[in-house]
Amino acid sequence: MKVLQVYGIDVIIRITSHLAFIYLTFWSLKALRLDILFRSLQTPQIRTLMVLLSITIGYTASSFFLELIALSKNLFLSGI
Repeated sequence: MKVLQVYGIDVIIRITSHLAFIYLTFWSLKALRLDILFRSLQTPQIRTLMVLLSITIGYTASSFFLELIALSKNLFLSGI
């Protein structure tokens, strides 16, 4: 039963991390002027691109930091 509780907490942390990094990426991408790369009346396409870029970059950054934390935890637990 204890393993399921730890695994459940791990899943919650992963989902929260992914969503936080996706939001942070979306917030950062809003500062870019992506509208100058597109024609003037293509706002839905610009928003769709921003959402897809946010998901891609945010998920990648979150996975990197979660993996870094897991590796450092394993390093310290191995007792080198």
